[in-house]
Amino acid sequence: MKLPRLYPILDTNTLALLSCSPETAAEAMLAGGARILQFRHKGHYSREIFAAAERVAAACARYGALLIIDDRADIANLLHAGVHVGQDDLSPQQARRLVGHSAIVGLSTHNADQLELAAAEPVDYLALGPIFATTTKKKPDPVLGIAQLQRARSLTTKPLVAIGGITRRNAIQVLEAGADSVAIISDMLPAVASYESIRDRMREWQLLLKS
Repeated sequence: MKLPRLYPILDTNTLALLSCSPETAAEAMLAGGARILQFRHKGHYSREIFAAAERVAAACARYGALLIIDDRADIANLLHAGVHVGQDDLSPQQARRLVGHSAIVGLSTHNADQLELAAAEPVDYLALGPIFATTTKKKPDPVLGIAQLQRARSLTTKPLVAIGGITRRNAIQVLEAGADSVAIISDMLPAVASYESIRDRMREWQLLLKS
């Protein structure tokens, strides 16, 4: 598959701190040009969270964008979405059985050994990180840096998504090091997170990555 260069992640915890709903952020990002979104919720899927995910899925369908659900293959199956699993989640084989052969499955890796093992997994793309220090995970893995990203590029032919501490200041460097796509959480959201400000930030990102 060919991933969009920009891979925004809707992290419900980060959005809650900014008093912004996932639906508002999704609509703004899609209007600004996003062609893939990941819905990431760490914790219990209440009725309210599932309803928010449904609305995000509907927005993605209207814009013709891909939706990926983090961790939860069962939720992805209900929403006819792709799924992204980590090293401690369902195995890629189990996730694939739940979402089917046509859905997108991604896998997080954090070092060269995991990346090499992932070559045999039934996944469409791999994520690698954290490339830089990140504040959106409670217990992040060790920072890899640009040199390790460059090495990782030679270890797989699958599309590679770089994640962790990536901003408008360093994204081009990350892409030049071999990443096919950059996953963004915090730098996708202005301090005052409204529909207009998030849409404008997304457009800023789009202009940056087209340069």
